[in-house]
Amino acid sequence: MKIVFFGTPEFAKASLQAIHQSNHEIIGVVTIADKQSGRGQKFHESPVKKYAAEHHLPIFQPEKLRNLEFLEQMKNLDADVFVVVAFRMMPKVLFEIPKIGTFNLHASLLPDYRGAAPINYAVINGETRTGVTTFFINENIDEGSILLQKSVEIFPDENAGNLHDRLMEIGAKLVVETLDKLDENSIKQTPQPFVEHPKHAPKIFKENTKIEWNQNTKKVYDFIRGMSPYPTAFTILNLENEEKILKIFSGNFEIGEHHKTAGTMEISKNNFKIYTKDGIYFPAEVQLEGKKRMNVKDFLNGIVR
Repeated sequence: MKIVFFGTPEFAKASLQAIHQSNHEIIGVVTIADKQSGRGQKFHESPVKKYAAEHHLPIFQPEKLRNLEFLEQMKNLDADVFVVVAFRMMPKVLFEIPKIGTFNLHASLLPDYRGAAPINYAVINGETRTGVTTFFINENIDEGSILLQKSVEIFPDENAGNLHDRLMEIGAKLVVETLDKLDENSIKQTPQPFVEHPKHAPKIFKENTKIEWNQNTKKVYDFIRGMSPYPTAFTILNLENEEKILKIFSGNFEIGEHHKTAGTMEISKNNFKIYTKDGIYFPAEVQLEGKKRMNVKDFLNGIVR
């Protein structure tokens, strides 16, 4: 089949590569416009654009998806299917263009964890399973009919970054499988079941990443690994009467009764512990404001005199 691919980050690049290496033909790649960032304000290309350029695939970078010239270009490509992975919300006038339709890869087992951060929230909420879903796009975010799903285990010590990388590869295979089955007309789309209290995965902002120590220890542990390595959970550390942000990437915990106030920190040459509601959290990898990410031993050597 003839495919137009829509995507931007590394997660999407894996699917683009899988389609490119399959029997299907990529006739266009749509990605975000190059962005200026860094000290020199240099323009940076998305991972999807870099892959497309390296393999001489036609690239489109519209500022607006409703742009008439862009819509005309998409129509003229005469695609069978549009495939969307980690892109922005698409207007109906665009997703209705291809003959068969437009499907999206989402990193959860829909209808659970609709939204921008499904991988983070699955870990934050202590889930033991998640997965990937392909579904036809409609006018409601992440609510279209399901095509295929693949369920996977979330390991007890896995963080969001590790899970992201696994789902990226599993999702890429599911995208190609979905295309194969659509080509064979051997796939049955299923409306998403109604869930009275669905689990949500909204976009994460910095103010949502602060650790609340007055919670059960396991909840604190899951929150930290669900935010790691990005956007990263943080707490406030008081050093020599100066408050500094301390990002925590990983750690261990033990549950047990104590008489300390939640959030109390005890720091010594060889130990760093933070009390929670019902136990203690031991940071293992941290980053102090203005410093590099490091293991807790190096961190303690730098602040304990």
